[in-house]
Amino acid sequence: MGLLFGLGFDTATQVGALGLAAGSAADGTLPPLAIIALPLIFAAGMSLMDTTDGVFMAKAYEWSFSNPVRKIYYNLTMTGLSIFVAFVVGTVELVSLLADRFGAADRRPWSWLTGIDLNTIGIVIVVTFLVTWIGAVSLWKLRRFDERYPVPQGAMEQ
Repeated sequence: MGLLFGLGFDTATQVGALGLAAGSAADGTLPPLAIIALPLIFAAGMSLMDTTDGVFMAKAYEWSFSNPVRKIYYNLTMTGLSIFVAFVVGTVELVSLLADRFGAADRRPWSWLTGIDLNTIGIVIVVTFLVTWIGAVSLWKLRRFDERYPVPQGAMEQ
């Protein structure tokens, strides 16, 4: 699925159009292979990341759906983490917009908040999801929730 999504070339087409525009602005000195390289690299990276994400999520769903209590635990963990991430990204965006709008972007603490790079936040979010998932599974195993909440006979057949 990730491979198909990555090969969709929607955003890659936009990057290619930008490359063509840059090439024409530079008097045609940019070779066509250099122009098409950026969309191809983008599609390859998108394919890799989405396929990896799909495999990871398939394993996570397989683990969580094997027990009704695991399903609730998984849903609570991922929903809470998603809310936290949305709050952080939304706050950074809102503060940046407000600081720009009111001309406070060069004053402290606004200058620090407006200087946060969203690419760095993206990396932090991926790491946060991985650490949270590993921590949640570790907590599940350390607290022995499987032993505390066994699956009743015939419950998974329904």
